[in-house]
Amino acid sequence: MGNMNQAHFVEKNAELVKSPILEIGSRDYGKPPDFRSIFPGHEYTGVDMQDGKGVDIVLDMTDEFEIIDDKMQQKRFKTIFCFSVLEHCHAPFKFAQNTTHLLECGGLLFISVPFSWEIHDFPADYWRFTPDGIKTLFPELDFETHPGLLCTSKEGEFKPLDRLMFRSELSMSQGLKLKQYGYFTAAFIYINRKLKLLPAVFDYPYSFPPVLINMIGKKKTGEKE
Repeated sequence: MGNMNQAHFVEKNAELVKSPILEIGSRDYGKPPDFRSIFPGHEYTGVDMQDGKGVDIVLDMTDEFEIIDDKMQQKRFKTIFCFSVLEHCHAPFKFAQNTTHLLECGGLLFISVPFSWEIHDFPADYWRFTPDGIKTLFPELDFETHPGLLCTSKEGEFKPLDRLMFRSELSMSQGLKLKQYGYFTAAFIYINRKLKLLPAVFDYPYSFPPVLINMIGKKKTGEKE
């Protein structure tokens, strides 16, 4: 399961989704969204470490692949969803390798990970990611064909995947240079920094809201399953 912006990301790219579909981390905790409901009639499998609603197979994606493959009955998938899972994985490289093995050649991985987010233990919270980090974890996938998107925790707030990552500049010169605000706001920021007002905010050159990275990777043809 994920949040509503992750569901909107899937909906924006729904024409790319082909079955069979695998959702990693599919347990329903009573909060939206339900990705399975977006694709009624599609062959859909949900896996999680804990049994529960939305879980078809209980497995640990960091196990040896032979164990995972046996539980999956050697099945491969044209689409894999992995939303807000990787930050909770103690062995992300193993997880990524196993996920890649389950993907058909030419298949797509929809992945969403936090860049800037509160710590949320389940059972633990280990990592934060950049786009290059995701590409390093999944070297057999091409992330260049389909553009990714950034989103915040505010529903509907998206922007293209860029280096700013929703950063708000609290430096007068940088904010003006990037056209994030006009001269009135720049003057307000300058005065607050100069007079040391609201130091919890303005003592820093920039700030980040909660930010998720949403990417789509295609398994390169000729790669081994």
